[in-house]
Amino acid sequence: MTDTPEPPKPHKRRVRYGGTHPRRFDQKYKELDPAKYADQVEHIIAKGLTPAGTHRPICVDEILEILKPRPGETAFDATLGYGGHARKLLPRVLPGGRLFAVDVDTVELPKTEARLRSEGFGPDQLVIRKMNYAGILGLLGEAGGGFDCVLADLGVSSMQLDNPDRGFTYKADGPLDLRLNPERGAPASELIKAVSADKLRAILEENADEPHAATIAAAIKDSPVHLMTTAQLAGAVRGGLKAAHAKLGEDLIKKSLQRVFMALRIEVNGEFSALDRFLEALPWALKPGGRAAILTFHSGEDRRVKKAFFKGEAEGIYSAVSQTPQRPSAAERRSNPRSACAKLRWAVRSAKKY
Repeated sequence: MTDTPEPPKPHKRRVRYGGTHPRRFDQKYKELDPAKYADQVEHIIAKGLTPAGTHRPICVDEILEILKPRPGETAFDATLGYGGHARKLLPRVLPGGRLFAVDVDTVELPKTEARLRSEGFGPDQLVIRKMNYAGILGLLGEAGGGFDCVLADLGVSSMQLDNPDRGFTYKADGPLDLRLNPERGAPASELIKAVSADKLRAILEENADEPHAATIAAAIKDSPVHLMTTAQLAGAVRGGLKAAHAKLGEDLIKKSLQRVFMALRIEVNGEFSALDRFLEALPWALKPGGRAAILTFHSGEDRRVKKAFFKGEAEGIYSAVSQTPQRPSAAERRSNPRSACAKLRWAVRSAKKY
């Protein structure tokens, strides 16, 4: 008796859209499947853009020069994201080495792991964990007691910004969420409902240095409806700024909108407290002589890294630290405008054992 062959699966046509180019995130079929449309993706990158649903790693050459990963070493990627930095680090610690990579994003982490596994990086070479990088010390036993090099790219990945369902940007309407891990905590819509105007003003000032924090906080809290979407929040902010500062130009309003979304994202995810815990643990996670590189994207992050590194150097825990941050090259800033605000600092663990 022979098995009856399965009938062929019916061809599923892609979703059609009006006009000549897709506009909605879920319609960008070429950019959401870059492996299938490599030529088109390269064309988009050549224009200085980031294809939707992907991410371009920043300061790759500078980071590799700082970390100097070598075969047989153990490395740590604190924010795996799309896997761009991991893909560059892995070949340099092989053969014999391992890269531990963590992330809290339950939406993107499985996709990134699948891509890296398909490229031949098995679990004996690439160890992936769903966890916050502040818990780095919990991996020391598995890592053999410490890491030779550590990278922390603190920026939000482009695929998070591009997907309106995540609520990270005012440029597209979506639920006002902003959680890096959608399975934990409360979304930004609940945060702004729960806090007072004074607390909201403090969040905007402390997390984003927003000069119009009081005006914006009042506009949000005075909204006649509970702000549930990114468009509603952007409308409240824009309306409040125009009413209080009639001569404020559109460019300055957009900068305030960027800062508002950043400040709320930081608060919703407890990003500063996680960074503080990570910086406190970092020296004890590095092997003697180990190297660390941290890529920050706004002043609140950079101040914390600078202070921790200088303090560690003064105490003899670090043998050397960067005195000033490195910036992306002019060529990289032109090619990838999202890199423009990045700052890179480094530290080298003292050879002394504590």
